[in-house]
Amino acid sequence: MRRRTRELKTVGGRPCAASLPREASANMADKPWLFRTYAGHSTPADSNRLYKANLANGQTGLSVAFDLPTQTGYDPDHILSRGEVGKVGVPVSHLGDMRALFDEIPLAKMNTSMTINATAAWLLALYAALAEEQGADRAALTGTTQNDIIKEYLSRGTYVFPPAPSLRLIRDVITFTTKEMPKWNPMNVCSYHLQEAGATPVQELAYALATAIAVLDEVQAAGLDDETFATTVGRISFFVNAGMKLVTEIAKMRAFVDLWDEITRDRYGVQDPKNRRFRYGVQVNSLGLTEPQPENNVYRILIQTLAVTLSRDARARAVQLPAWNEALGLPRPWDQQWSLRAQQILAYETDILEYADIFNGSVVMAEKVEELKQEARAELARIDDMGGAIPAVQAGYMKGRLVESNARRLAAIESGELIVVGVNRYQKGEPSPLSTGAGSIQVVPEHVGEDAIERLKAWREQRDQKAVDKALAELASAAKEDRNVMEPSIAAAKAGVTTGEWGATLREIFGEYRAPTGVGRAAREATDGGEIAKVRKAVEAASNALGRRLKLLVGKPGLDGHSNGAEQIAVRARDCGFEVVYEGIRLTPAEIVNTALEEGVHVVGLSILSGSHIPLVRDVLERMRKEGLDDVPVIVGGIIPPEDERELKAMGATAVYTPKNFDLTAIMADIVKIAEGAGEKAA
Repeated sequence: MRRRTRELKTVGGRPCAASLPREASANMADKPWLFRTYAGHSTPADSNRLYKANLANGQTGLSVAFDLPTQTGYDPDHILSRGEVGKVGVPVSHLGDMRALFDEIPLAKMNTSMTINATAAWLLALYAALAEEQGADRAALTGTTQNDIIKEYLSRGTYVFPPAPSLRLIRDVITFTTKEMPKWNPMNVCSYHLQEAGATPVQELAYALATAIAVLDEVQAAGLDDETFATTVGRISFFVNAGMKLVTEIAKMRAFVDLWDEITRDRYGVQDPKNRRFRYGVQVNSLGLTEPQPENNVYRILIQTLAVTLSRDARARAVQLPAWNEALGLPRPWDQQWSLRAQQILAYETDILEYADIFNGSVVMAEKVEELKQEARAELARIDDMGGAIPAVQAGYMKGRLVESNARRLAAIESGELIVVGVNRYQKGEPSPLSTGAGSIQVVPEHVGEDAIERLKAWREQRDQKAVDKALAELASAAKEDRNVMEPSIAAAKAGVTTGEWGATLREIFGEYRAPTGVGRAAREATDGGEIAKVRKAVEAASNALGRRLKLLVGKPGLDGHSNGAEQIAVRARDCGFEVVYEGIRLTPAEIVNTALEEGVHVVGLSILSGSHIPLVRDVLERMRKEGLDDVPVIVGGIIPPEDERELKAMGATAVYTPKNFDLTAIMADIVKIAEGAGEKAA
């Protein structure tokens, strides 16, 4: 079921036609990239059925989405897992779940990408243990673990441990796979979420490459011999984003190819061009998908795919496409099939695989590539002057730059400078028959979490607790003694250890971490005149009427680490004159309500993009009533279907905002009125 991309010799970091096999040289036809869809939800069994259907539809590799508890090292029965189980991916709590997930799928013949970071070592251990059960040789396994924790501090938010031990876990996976699983890509340096967080092409280039440098420096310090280290470099892959600026995105990918070749040759002395090759997979930009007129997203997805497939010398090795309706909710199998068909039509019905690179010799492309490379080198130099990616993360530099870039992007959409069809231009049109009615999106029922807890209890009851305790003790010893944790993790998987137990053991040793939000460092937008000035006057008037500065709490309940929206609300509220309380991601409803009580806020804003809004908002509202805060309005933002919006308002939410509400200043004006109304009622 799997088509493997052909590896090419390179000249100057790029494949050359002269290196093609004879039969390919005759007609210049390349094999297509790996076709994937990013999938997983509800339960391992449900996800397994989806994987089999996708493979039967012509998908050639798997890309596993894990739910937030699995990504952050919690079992389904943990307090922070409430409402999050099975929502943005599949829950995998132990080896039994992994068996169900890959039931009747032979791992020795499958190319599997696992989007997992903080717990990458654990999920790879479960995968390796299952492969052994199936009779597969570790050395034959092909696939990828994302395993990029640095971008989690900057964008996605599913980090657990502080930077130093996190980097050590990345190193352990890399050195283990280099020896034991030589066909596996142990790290997928992920710039995808950087662009989702607002990164410019230059920032995406620089921050991804700075991450790779930090990791390779760590691996090199482990004392590998030159040949082994060079082989290790050759197994590092990237996972990138492709936006709507087609020419710029093509140039960005060509710049990635050149800069990676330059860094691996000059900084690390890698001689073999094969080990310097820039190998990458891609998911095109979900950030640009719109809730209004969502059918337009089909065109956006296809155009973005061209950016990573047209340029033969910088073509992706694997592509997974979002579904057209992901701005509305979880896509159905049919929606994923539609995205898969787009790849197949592009690969099999067009002639893009039949020619040498069509951009070679283009003056325009060469100039744009060189411009991006120069700017990226300058940004890399700034990060290097700070001591590298980790100090730049800890200082909040990179996060602050991303928040600034995202603020500029949103301001450009608000002003109309950046046109988004159906959002700020050409809004009127016929309603879409594709996105209306029951069943228009996949819905994960609330009982999924309860069912997962019951399965977890059953798993714990049938296992040998002495074997579990022994395995966890060995894992702890390896972590304390700076021994590679992979073999102890595989042994723990076989003994029946759970994801939460693995995570708790390492939390006890490594501690936990809360990354800078970047909000405080973000440069303020110019606010003289215009709509922001009007809102500021309204904030001043409301503050005077209420007797103190209008105060907004921006809260992120649950495990959702997508903080971009919350950060932009916090920045815009600050610029409009609000006093803002924002403590970052991953808070319990109890912590949010306690902060609201202690800070005496006028409005509570909850940002939830994981689909867990119903149970989490219900929990917050119930706790606020118990604390006597039922007069404090609660507003909610996220990817929320219309029927859920009605339910949230019925349970007590004052207002609900979704991606269609792109005008942040208008939202601020609404919040002022909401606070004034609540103040009048209280009086």
